[in-house]
Amino acid sequence: MAELLLRLGSWSARRARTVVAAWLVVLALVGGAYALLGGTLASSVSIPGTPTAEVTDRLATELPAAAGGTAGVVLTTASGEEFTAEQREGITRLAEGVADVDGIETVVDPFATEAQRAEQAAQLESGRAQIEQGRAELAQGRAELEQGRTELAQGQAQLDAARAQLAAAGAPAQGGFAGEAQQAALEAQLAALDAEQAALDAGTTVIEAGAAELEAGEAELETQNEQLRLGEALLDMAAEIRTVSQDGSAAVLTVVFTASQFEIEQETRDAVVEVFESGPVDGVEVDYSAELTSGVPELLGVGEVVGVVVAGVVLVVMLGTLVGAGLPILAALVGVGIGALGALSLSGVVEMSSVTPMLGVMLGLAVGIDYSLFIVNRHRRQLKAGYDVEESIGLANGTSGNAVVFAGMTVLIALLALNITGIPFLGLMGTVGAMCVAIAVLLAVTFTPALLSLLGLRVLSRRERARLGSAAPSTAGATGSSTTGAPAPATPALATPAPARPMSTPGAVLRAVLAVAALVVVAIPALELRLGLPDGSSEPHDSTQYRAYATVAEKFGAGQAGTLVVVADLPGSPTEEEVLAYQVQVGEQLFAQDDVVAVAAVGTSEDRTVAAFQVVPAEGPTTESTEELVHTLRTLSPLEGDISIAVAGQASGNIDISDKLAGALPTYLAVVVGLSMLILVLVFRSVFVPVIATLGFILSFFAALGGVVAIYQWGWLRAVFGVETPGPVLNFLPTILVGILFGLAMDYMLFLGSGMREAYAHGAPARVAVVEGVRAGRAVVTAAAIIMVSVFGGFVFSHSAMIRPIGFSLAFGVLVDAFVVRMTLVPALMHLAGDKAWWLPGWLDRLLPDVDVEGSALERRHPHVAHAPEPESAPAPASGPADPR
Repeated sequence: MAELLLRLGSWSARRARTVVAAWLVVLALVGGAYALLGGTLASSVSIPGTPTAEVTDRLATELPAAAGGTAGVVLTTASGEEFTAEQREGITRLAEGVADVDGIETVVDPFATEAQRAEQAAQLESGRAQIEQGRAELAQGRAELEQGRTELAQGQAQLDAARAQLAAAGAPAQGGFAGEAQQAALEAQLAALDAEQAALDAGTTVIEAGAAELEAGEAELETQNEQLRLGEALLDMAAEIRTVSQDGSAAVLTVVFTASQFEIEQETRDAVVEVFESGPVDGVEVDYSAELTSGVPELLGVGEVVGVVVAGVVLVVMLGTLVGAGLPILAALVGVGIGALGALSLSGVVEMSSVTPMLGVMLGLAVGIDYSLFIVNRHRRQLKAGYDVEESIGLANGTSGNAVVFAGMTVLIALLALNITGIPFLGLMGTVGAMCVAIAVLLAVTFTPALLSLLGLRVLSRRERARLGSAAPSTAGATGSSTTGAPAPATPALATPAPARPMSTPGAVLRAVLAVAALVVVAIPALELRLGLPDGSSEPHDSTQYRAYATVAEKFGAGQAGTLVVVADLPGSPTEEEVLAYQVQVGEQLFAQDDVVAVAAVGTSEDRTVAAFQVVPAEGPTTESTEELVHTLRTLSPLEGDISIAVAGQASGNIDISDKLAGALPTYLAVVVGLSMLILVLVFRSVFVPVIATLGFILSFFAALGGVVAIYQWGWLRAVFGVETPGPVLNFLPTILVGILFGLAMDYMLFLGSGMREAYAHGAPARVAVVEGVRAGRAVVTAAAIIMVSVFGGFVFSHSAMIRPIGFSLAFGVLVDAFVVRMTLVPALMHLAGDKAWWLPGWLDRLLPDVDVEGSALERRHPHVAHAPEPESAPAPASGPADPR
């Protein structure tokens, strides 16, 4: 590899203009691809297979109207007074305009919705009055029936008494005129009694018919009363769900898209915003939720530019020349442009979170500057040692470039390993980050040599060029240096470094104890880590997203910013009346839970077997109470009546994602730790060094997490870091932090540890080798770490709530790992181990290949040859061995 890189560096130097032009063409092509193929970035993330994702997919099939993405538009009066009639009409016209936009399923007009609610309440009240009136009429009819029954009973009694009297009078006399007259009179009386009996029987029939009608009326009235009770119950449970605030000064217009939340086209979002921007209503202020305002993020904001400027200052101080300092920054910016635009060009065909290209920018800037710096630093020191430009470029690329490639591979492997978590969006982040790192490595070993060739000796300061020109050829010896980019032995005209002396053993013990204690103390807050996704409350207070969230929380309740969707499976094939009963039954059980302030039935499937409910929690979507509520609701299934329920919604999805990521983190951490051990055993040919290096990385990781929890979750130093609303830590941050921090930690371990091993392999006592290795690599590692911290730190003040904690965790993690672990703890432990630090079983030593990271073999194959001084350039030093090794 080293030989190949030497040739590649020399070729790039000879064809410098071609190489530079080729990279610029690549940048232009990628920019064109982004312009043609760039799509929409999501403001949230999803993981297939989670409970929320499964419910959402089911809704898309069985209840499509409840599966589309939604966004909120919050409207408030500038005066704080109630909306006027003209303002209401204007907002209604805007709602109609939004409904005409392609990709919109429906628009919930807040005033029409409140009017419908009022109408429903009036209808229920009217129905209640009608039922009471009906009951009164039924009671009156029942009384009349009872009176009729009484009268019939009295008539029957009188009739029966008359029959009895006739029967008591006995049979009439036989024969004669008198007997016949008596018989006729008796028959007439009996006929009259029969007529009266027939009348009584007819009256009884009428009474019984009336009673049947009353019973039917009472049954119908009870049915209506039950329907009315159910309707009132649903309305009461949904009373706190409002679209217009109680004081009438705020309203929420809900936009429902035809596509799911992740598939909403940016053009559709822009068109919705354009409707409101092009037709403002006098006296009405408009704010938009994040679902409408998300899009292509600002890749380089003020904070990021400041970070790059600080990195530039560090480079100027280290290199002593503006030209030399600008070269790594230029290489990094070209790499960032290619990587970020390349990632964005894929957003049209893959589901990509808005944080993904930003992660590529962060990594591309940081490693791009550092990797180029390592080669530039080596090249500068070789020039000062008497090498000519082309010879130095090739050797710097073969030695320091070899270390850059190896260091880049460790970062690449760690990032690509994110795909083993089985979480698509996280794997995509790792892949995009790895792509940006790979581009940074390729630029470092091709673009940097080309620029160095074009700059020639101008990569040195005027004073360094003057000193080089005054050096006598016979005294200017040259030698190589380790891949750390550490100084090669200076010319005799420069001061000779003092011989290394090992640190004292008590001092090493004290340093180790203090370093571990400090890291453990800083890591303590990580025990309280809560994962989540930022909501509107986490956005900058001057953003439209925050204003929308704050207005909803103040006027409608914080829970309405994170409503849950509960889906219930209704048994059998229910009728419409049975569905209503089931809705109340389910709703009442949901409403009875702690931290539920409202429940609304939002619809059923066509076959009425699936019902959806909107559940409003008491607090916002990122609070502990809402998280506990989601888990509680899931434990309720099945409800009474054997009704199964499931929970979905954005808040539920974020909780599921956090749980999934937390579950995947230990496995990923174990993979990375195992990988770390294998790589370090291969590089350092030791058992002890990989163990302490890996343990140091674990301490750095938890210390960085502790810092994130203290600042972003607890709110410590919130004013310093611009944390306006503390909340849960970004749920994928720990996993991303493992991958990136591991790679960077191994970089620093490589640049420091290889110097220690090189000194020990060349005969220095183990404890002296520790000091020599730190002395050789500390300058470049310090500069590289400060540059990393500066670049990552610039993202701490990003406008994106997702990016800020990532930037801080990486900056703080690099700071802790470079200065506390690599340059304090590891040297102390190496000193205490002595010769045992480099022990390796013989059988393993024979199995491991010699990777020659420091490029010593390359230097021996390509010894430096001094050149005669040219007339118009600084004299070259006399020939001499490139390296006494």
